[in-house]
Amino acid sequence: MILYDPAVLRIFNFIHSIRDTMKIFLSTLMILIFGSCNQQAETNPMALQKQIDSLRRRLDNVYSPGIGEYMSSIQTHHAKLWFAGKNGNWALANFEMEEIQESLDNIQKHCADSPEIRSLPMIYPPLDSIKLSITQKNIVSFKSSFNLLTITCNNCHKLANHAFNVIRIPDAPPVTNQVFEKN
Repeated sequence: MILYDPAVLRIFNFIHSIRDTMKIFLSTLMILIFGSCNQQAETNPMALQKQIDSLRRRLDNVYSPGIGEYMSSIQTHHAKLWFAGKNGNWALANFEMEEIQESLDNIQKHCADSPEIRSLPMIYPPLDSIKLSITQKNIVSFKSSFNLLTITCNNCHKLANHAFNVIRIPDAPPVTNQVFEKN
């Protein structure tokens, strides 16, 4: 299992925030351009279409993480989820579940056209099972559900032609500067 350096994750999150900021900026710019269109622009639809096309090209070139970046984030949260859950730190386990769900939502949103994600929905039943065990604060159920999640992740990798990417239940925390035990 590859352990991810917190600095690398901070860089990933920084790049992700820059991308979001650029999208907001360009969206605002488009609104301002459209809002400030005067009579001349209305009489010249070609010029207006040129501006729209230019803005679309800019949006197309805004950085968006690929499936690999999202999966690396999920892998880290998968490991953190294990240590939180096995130690009965249900608040942290719930947080890690939300982070995994957020990454999966982003994959569906930003990588929807990728054939690699066709089998992604198979992951939702094991995630639901883990959520239930967290809600019930049941360590035995959590461990069983986590094992099922890990097996399902590997099955999904196989279906996506990434069988070489095998994950397992971690035996060491992904970071050494976080407390996983219940406070």
